[in-house]
Amino acid sequence: MFRKVLGDDENYNLLCQAHEQFNNREYDRCLELLQQLETKGESSGLILRHNRAVVNYYKTGCLQHQTLLNELEKLDNDQPAPGEPTVPLALKNVGSALTVARYNKAVIYFHRHMYGTALDRLAPLVTRLEALEKQMAALVATLQLQLLLATNQLNRAEAFLDYLQYKLNLVASAPGASPSSSLEEPTTTTATASTAAAAASGAASTTAPTAVASATPILDSSVTRAAGENGSILRLLQLLTHVLNRKPVVITEDGTPEIAALKAQQYYIMKDFQMAAKQLMRINDDCTQAGTVTPQLSTCIANNMGVIHLRVRHYAIAAKFFQNALRFDQQLTSNLRQCSLQTMGLARSCEIMYNLGIAMLHLRRPKEAFQCFLVPVKQYHSNPRLWYRMAEACIMEHEAQKLPGKDRHTIDSGLNSTGSKPYGAHSTAVPEPTLEFAALCLRNALTLSLQYKASFYMAASPDETLDPKDSSQQLWSQTQDNNFCNPSKPISLESMENMLDAIYAAHSFVSLRLGDHVTALEMAKHLLQSERLSDAHKLLGHMYAGEALMMMDKSGEARDHLEPTFVNSLNALDLETRDWQLKSLDAAQNVVRYNLAVTFALQNDFQAAKSLLGTLTHPIVSKKALTLHRYIELKISATALH
Repeated sequence: MFRKVLGDDENYNLLCQAHEQFNNREYDRCLELLQQLETKGESSGLILRHNRAVVNYYKTGCLQHQTLLNELEKLDNDQPAPGEPTVPLALKNVGSALTVARYNKAVIYFHRHMYGTALDRLAPLVTRLEALEKQMAALVATLQLQLLLATNQLNRAEAFLDYLQYKLNLVASAPGASPSSSLEEPTTTTATASTAAAAASGAASTTAPTAVASATPILDSSVTRAAGENGSILRLLQLLTHVLNRKPVVITEDGTPEIAALKAQQYYIMKDFQMAAKQLMRINDDCTQAGTVTPQLSTCIANNMGVIHLRVRHYAIAAKFFQNALRFDQQLTSNLRQCSLQTMGLARSCEIMYNLGIAMLHLRRPKEAFQCFLVPVKQYHSNPRLWYRMAEACIMEHEAQKLPGKDRHTIDSGLNSTGSKPYGAHSTAVPEPTLEFAALCLRNALTLSLQYKASFYMAASPDETLDPKDSSQQLWSQTQDNNFCNPSKPISLESMENMLDAIYAAHSFVSLRLGDHVTALEMAKHLLQSERLSDAHKLLGHMYAGEALMMMDKSGEARDHLEPTFVNSLNALDLETRDWQLKSLDAAQNVVRYNLAVTFALQNDFQAAKSLLGTLTHPIVSKKALTLHRYIELKISATALH
């Protein structure tokens, strides 16, 4: 019995020496010591294999992360032989090798921006978080919280924090935080809502896991030190979670750019955009004077400044900041195939290109916007709002190429229509800014939106909400977030319905342009059946339905949608604040009357059509009204001759 204990202590001393050599970056010597342990018959084969894989990863300059991932996957697949201890003496206070290996795999997927896969790999550890040794539990909790924030699961992150605080005692109360109260939800426009979440990425990106090194189970002290470092990261993530959930929290600056960036994020959420911009510029000035400016910091500051300017509608300035952010990001990750895992995790090109695309749409530069959106759609292909933005770019590009006199908000008379599609054949499989590809984008957006709306989660009322101290009675994992539009923040039910209305309207318009009148009518009817239909969309729904019915030779039914009386009930403010040509009720009235005159002309009721044309005074329809008037005169003259 004594010899066995003595042999275990001897092996443990060899492991200590290996750890010391690892810290001194003497990787060859470290591998030799690990080999000695194996030749001595050390029974902890999984641990030795894991440590050897980690040491080889560092020996190659932390570049061969795929090789490391493959080795970790093999460890997970290889079950211990019968009688082999699963918790060896070499990991007295850490846990099994499989636990650390699974954690390391999640870290690798996190840095590769594969957040869903990382959450899946980490899930077995999170479910038994209470059973893990405290330092290991802190590591797992920190990574889990980062993944929840990275995927915009803000409610789950808040509930997970309560679980860590009141059940595991891993975090203390945030200064000034009041779990039972929250700030009022600010309203944001649909156009810029997709970029609001990007402001948080600047602060969050500085809190990524330090590397696979933090999980290296070569010796107890390595994980203990990493857990100590992650303790400060966990506190920073706690503050970030409260800020993103609009909880009142006091942020005391300590001179670090991370806390200063978090303060800027708090200003932004409170809509104090001037102070947010000043805070970001102060971070840049302080770091420049201290000589600590990095491409990562420059990327975050430039991107977040762009988000602020986009929020206050300074679109040209916002685009310039986003372009600068892309340049800094390219300096950081010029060659992703030859960069370290940490550097790969710092890449933010997808989010920046998303933001730049929004700015380009506002600047009426649809081709550039479309090219920008092609980058994030590869990663965020389940985002219906992104597909809708791509369709907007296609529509805007099509409208820019149209002949003078044809605009989006006046309907062609259709008197010279042959019923054929007047556009060239384009493949919907080719991503280019055409109406055909717009139709594909809108189908994707509609399918995803309807699916998400069916599973929309409604939070419990304040009276039904449990006290955070009693959160253990309800699993935090049961909390849900409506984060359907990553990388944007979670959306409300009202925002979801507004997006659906916009998709229906755009789908109807594109179908009309492509000659698919049945689909156009179907989409218009769905639009008019919306419960929270805005006056602007109500106007478009009737106009598109009326045109589709006219094209289907159902002029009688079209007249029901084109009666000018409904325009008087519309809210003028809703029309005036839209980014379109119908800036007044008078313009809307003239457009509807013009299209009703077209309907009368198709029914050969030329006198009624002429009477309506005589009431048209707005420039938006003057040229079309003149053309229709000439056509009616010719028809009347031809009828008189017969």
